[in-house]
Amino acid sequence: MKLALIFVIGVGMFVAMQRAAAQGSMTVQTSVQAGSAFSIQTSGSGEATLYVIGLGQVLKRSVQLGNPVYFEAGSLCDAGHYLVVLEQSSTVETKPLDVMAVSAPGRLSFLAKPSRLPVSVHEGITGAAYVFDSYGNLIVSPMSVSFQLSNSAGSVQKSDVTTHAGAAWIEMDSTGHQGIDQFVAQAGGISSTRVIRQVPGDPCALKMSAQQTGPKLELKTEPVVDCSGNPALDGTIVTFTETYDGGQSTADVPLKHGIAEVAMPAHHGATITVASGVVLGNQIREQ
Repeated sequence: MKLALIFVIGVGMFVAMQRAAAQGSMTVQTSVQAGSAFSIQTSGSGEATLYVIGLGQVLKRSVQLGNPVYFEAGSLCDAGHYLVVLEQSSTVETKPLDVMAVSAPGRLSFLAKPSRLPVSVHEGITGAAYVFDSYGNLIVSPMSVSFQLSNSAGSVQKSDVTTHAGAAWIEMDSTGHQGIDQFVAQAGGISSTRVIRQVPGDPCALKMSAQQTGPKLELKTEPVVDCSGNPALDGTIVTFTETYDGGQSTADVPLKHGIAEVAMPAHHGATITVASGVVLGNQIREQ
């Protein structure tokens, strides 16, 4: 009886050991880099099916347990959280796998606004850069992005900003020189350029002269500039106002080649003023 019991117990243990050996398992590393080759080690014996499941992508491999499963470079290029599933006839095992973005920048998305603004506006230009790897994954680890704003007059503003969750942003002053500015963002040897057009600001220090010709008074401004010395844009409206006893005459004149001129009726003792927007110029009194 004792020998028989020992035999039965031994057979049971052998069968259990065989089942345990047949039941496979896998070893999965916690993370891999996007686009890189990797492998998953399996144990046990027999056949199984292995799945790597992610958002919008599923990889399937037939597995001979006890052998590693190889995934060639480029198999997983989208960063994110994946689930590895080892399926056998009677068991299913799951483990997580994170695919991380490549640390080296491959593309830079750069947004700049506005595309056109007056000169000398404090923090008038905004830039935002998003750093992606060569597979289009947003690189969320911190890295330095260099912003530079320059113009043809040699004015350069430069600032380095560390990304937060893959993005870096900055505000810069528009320069005091009209023309086309180059706004550049650069990270890890990758750069992107935007063009900012700077136009003159409001006219500054208006000055006019007057000359009477018969019954008319010829009024003419000196070349109109903004407060940084840039010529005001043609088409800018200059208003001439003549105030005399019992009446007032007004003429709105667009700049042409930087100058506004008009002929108004002459009135003895009249006062003439000139303005553009909120900027007032000199005053002339007729004799």
